[in-house]
Amino acid sequence: LYRGSTDEIADKMNSLEAGEPIDEVMEVINELKNKGIKKIIVENRELARNLANKVTDIEVRSELPTSVGNQYRNNFSRYVKEVFGLDEKEYTEKVFEITVAQTRHKLRQVAEKRDLYVAQAISSVDDLDKILNLISSRVREWYGIHFPELEDLVKDHEEYMTLVTKLGHRSNFTVDNLTKLGISQDRARRIAEASSKSVGAEMTDWDLTPVKTYAEIYVQLSSLRKSLSQYIDEAMVEIAPNIRELVGSLLGARLIMIAGGLTRLALLPASTIQVLGAEKALFRALRTGSRPPKHGVIFQFPDIFRAPRWQRGKIARALAAKLAIAAKADAFTGNFIAPKLKEDLLKRVQEVKTIYAKPPPRKPEAKTAARKTTEKKGP
Repeated sequence: LYRGSTDEIADKMNSLEAGEPIDEVMEVINELKNKGIKKIIVENRELARNLANKVTDIEVRSELPTSVGNQYRNNFSRYVKEVFGLDEKEYTEKVFEITVAQTRHKLRQVAEKRDLYVAQAISSVDDLDKILNLISSRVREWYGIHFPELEDLVKDHEEYMTLVTKLGHRSNFTVDNLTKLGISQDRARRIAEASSKSVGAEMTDWDLTPVKTYAEIYVQLSSLRKSLSQYIDEAMVEIAPNIRELVGSLLGARLIMIAGGLTRLALLPASTIQVLGAEKALFRALRTGSRPPKHGVIFQFPDIFRAPRWQRGKIARALAAKLAIAAKADAFTGNFIAPKLKEDLLKRVQEVKTIYAKPPPRKPEAKTAARKTTEKKGP
């Protein structure tokens, strides 16, 4: 008989399926040895191999199926009553509970590995953002020599790169060509008019080729970033649905990445989650005695970065507390409690905005320090 709660039994069953000789199995083998049994047969090949390495004076081999196993399966109702003291209904209910627990534990183990994949994916997104910013700045400056007016007419980087890639010379920026690429009629007219009156330098096909290639690389990398973002979103549904619902896929994945995994994030206190990503500022504050940071990467949460500065710390503290609960639910229980957490968080955010609508009065020492700084600078 397996000892322990449903979850403990489920863990033992998973270990047994993986071929690990659990305590109950070793007790049965020792009893068989004491009775003079010299050979045993099990249906799990990995278990047979591990037992053979662990026990002495007894031969262990695997066979599937075994005659004893078939006999038990064909007459399990009788054996359940004789061995376990349960009727068929009670046994079925118990097996169902254990099977559900087994599945939950297996899914959690898989998720614990997948969270590392998501951490790598969000790191890749950050890398791509840096690369895309560099490329967009370079292409705009480079192509701007030929068509400087386009800089102010097209603010979206991907749209700008697509136009450079598809049209090339500014002479190709006609209303028809632009509308075919999804530009509205009004904007297309303005861009076409600017191209016809442009003060930019002429550009040969030979000079334009590397610019177009660079812009094309931007478009490809931008598409890759979208694919990675979609992958992260779909993976977070399985790995950390509560965190995803609370702060979104990208921010949630970034928190998991900084913490080093979902389980590690779940073990962190809310105060640490609040400043994740601001370690340099935190250590500087500890070293110099300056003010510690009020928030780390969770500053990306809309209700924090859109709030006035005097409200941000309080909102960040409330969010970190809910994230700590959400992470524990995702890592350990699998219960979906995000709607309640989100509702409580929104109430607290509204409360902060109402109670602390006006900025707090400046402290006298702060005013004095500001006055001294002004005096030092002079007129």
